[in-house]
Amino acid sequence: MEKPSCTPLHLWVFRLAVGMPTVLSTTLAGGQTPSLEASPGTDTSAPAAARLDSSSRPTRVTLPAAVDLALRKNPTYATALLEIRRAEAVVRETKAAWLPTLYGNAGLTHLDHGRVSQTVVVESQNELAANVTLTVPLVMARQWMTTAESRMTADATAATSADVRRTVAYAVGQAYLAVYAEKLVIEVDERARDTAKSHADYAHQRYAGGVGNRLDEVRARQEVATDETLVQKAHAELVATEEALGIVAGTEGPLDTAEDASLAAPPSLDDGLRQAARRSDVLALDARRKATKKTVEDSWADYAPYLMGIAEPFYQNPPIIPSMPMNGYALQLLLTVPFYDGGLRYGQHAEREALQEEARVAYEAGLRQARSDVRTAFEATQRSDDALRSSREAAKLASQALDLANIAYRGGAVTNIEVIDAERQARDAATQAEVAADTSRQARLTLLAATGRFP
Repeated sequence: MEKPSCTPLHLWVFRLAVGMPTVLSTTLAGGQTPSLEASPGTDTSAPAAARLDSSSRPTRVTLPAAVDLALRKNPTYATALLEIRRAEAVVRETKAAWLPTLYGNAGLTHLDHGRVSQTVVVESQNELAANVTLTVPLVMARQWMTTAESRMTADATAATSADVRRTVAYAVGQAYLAVYAEKLVIEVDERARDTAKSHADYAHQRYAGGVGNRLDEVRARQEVATDETLVQKAHAELVATEEALGIVAGTEGPLDTAEDASLAAPPSLDDGLRQAARRSDVLALDARRKATKKTVEDSWADYAPYLMGIAEPFYQNPPIIPSMPMNGYALQLLLTVPFYDGGLRYGQHAEREALQEEARVAYEAGLRQARSDVRTAFEATQRSDDALRSSREAAKLASQALDLANIAYRGGAVTNIEVIDAERQARDAATQAEVAADTSRQARLTLLAATGRFP
């Protein structure tokens, strides 16, 4: 299944990539980064942006609730469930070929006048005929095998739907983490703006007191305006990610995060590789491989004879000929032996063998891909955790550098150029720490999905 359009591309990463200025988070600069587990005292309930009215505010949900919504309303998963119903209907259709059938027929014939030949009535002016035909398949090997094969195909369809469930839940998890990360980016922007305002106010006081200069004040207020622009852009990006979460969850409006995303601990590499063989997409490929194998094994049924029993009670008034009774019944056994059908069965057998080989190749490729996903996700998780630690340290040092620059400026040792430069470096480091934290969360989510542990 293709990834839904709401899968986040992390807009804040794009901002860093194109060189747009980022901002400082005093929380992250101090070395604290929100973990995957909900931490006591963390408040994520404050609204991230002012809405025009209460009806436009997003509904706040937890990650399990968002996944549950998607599994009830997401159109992709709903379609997968309908495919299961269709496959079950096909099984029922194939059963009809070897179950008894009962049909009734009746007819009334009216002629302009009776047909008389030498004073003998050949055809009456009005004739009434009725019969009931009961057909009972007794030996139908091909039809029996077809039903068994369609049953296995239905099971494979159900396994495929289970994988759709996994991919939809994974997309919801990605979107949920994107909303959560964007809210933290907004906190970074707002704290950086507040820091810049404090510096601008101090620069104004110095200028008003005759100690500073107008240039310092203008530079400081320019930085405030830049930070305010970033705050508004971050709010707009939050709206986009909330709408994306609402789309993938199948709701009418946007969704917001109600808490930190509490993800399970990832497995070890060895455990993950073993679990890859039991991942839903691999199980679906295995089910299809077994279904195609059975069609090849059942090819013998194409050469088996058919035996059917037919019972037909009838009523004919008047009788067609005087020797025929007005009512009665007929019993019949019908044996059909397929000697030659123009090569149809040989072609079908060759087609089934090709499909079996294709299914085998797809299963082996899917298993290799699953194990590759686990190894890649495991490596990405380790690397992203290392990068997160480095980013936290960089944010902490940048915050200390900013504090030192402020102290030096207040002591008259440097100009506010150094302060503003330290602010920009600190906010870049803090935003990079947020990006690293989100990358770490996304990597853990990917590892859990790759090993079949999410949802």
